[in-house]
Amino acid sequence: MTLTATDPFHAPAALPFAAPGEREWLLDCHCASPVTDLLKNQGWDVVSDLDCNVHCSSPDHRVYVGFLPENPAAARGELWHITVKGTDGTTAWHQTFGDVPAQAVVGFLAALIAAPSRHCACI
Repeated sequence: MTLTATDPFHAPAALPFAAPGEREWLLDCHCASPVTDLLKNQGWDVVSDLDCNVHCSSPDHRVYVGFLPENPAAARGELWHITVKGTDGTTAWHQTFGDVPAQAVVGFLAALIAAPSRHCACI
């Protein structure tokens, strides 16, 4: 599946798996691979540093995703860092995630990438 900024986001009509009470919940996946695989497939730059932190940059360099297990912020529960900048280069917003399964971060980023516009339809 390829996500681009021009694909509209549509919530699925039905979930493709068992009802919540009948399934196993994702409890662990604390590596960067699911996120880096998604972002590489979208043309993002992905590099690892000598401390095993992973840094990702969108093709327009306005979105940064960092998996920073060796950063002091990880001790405070900030393992994933996502920063989005406006066209003027200033930070528009920033989101961190703690020790959550990487697939949760993939879902967040897939929704961000799939948003067809920078504006919400309700505005």
